[in-house]
Amino acid sequence: MTDEQQACWERIRTFTIGDPRAAFSFTDRLAQENGWPLDYAHRVVMEYKRFMFLICVVDHPLTPSDEVDQAWHLHLLYTRSYWQEFCRDTLGREIHHGPTKGGQEEKDKFNDWYALTKSKYLDYFKVQPPTDIWPSSAIRFGQIRFRRVNLHRFLIFRKPKWL
Repeated sequence: MTDEQQACWERIRTFTIGDPRAAFSFTDRLAQENGWPLDYAHRVVMEYKRFMFLICVVDHPLTPSDEVDQAWHLHLLYTRSYWQEFCRDTLGREIHHGPTKGGQEEKDKFNDWYALTKSKYLDYFKVQPPTDIWPSSAIRFGQIRFRRVNLHRFLIFRKPKWL
């Protein structure tokens, strides 16, 4: 990393999402909404920060893992934190997040961008992205079909492998 990139990474790495005095923190919410252990949610937040750093230093669109995308979606709901404190004050630029238009061309594009993201991760951080947060493209794009479910009203059971 250049000195400028290192300074950018340090600003991102030390950034606190949301109000640090809140009884229910950003990471608490991320863990609860995704059914993750709190230590895993903390790791996802760090991977989200690494992804946002890559967005800032790479001159090409990138694609996050699903876990990182969940952190990004939640951060977008913290509008002041995201747009003012993070984008404007920490990154010095706006980073927008838009949905896919669908179709095979879009699928191929995001698959390519995901591979590039993982490659650039290795280039800048000198380690492979953790596979429990950055899975293979086959898992990232082929095995994710989520739906919001009210866990106070419904029970969820793992689907048998034979189905």
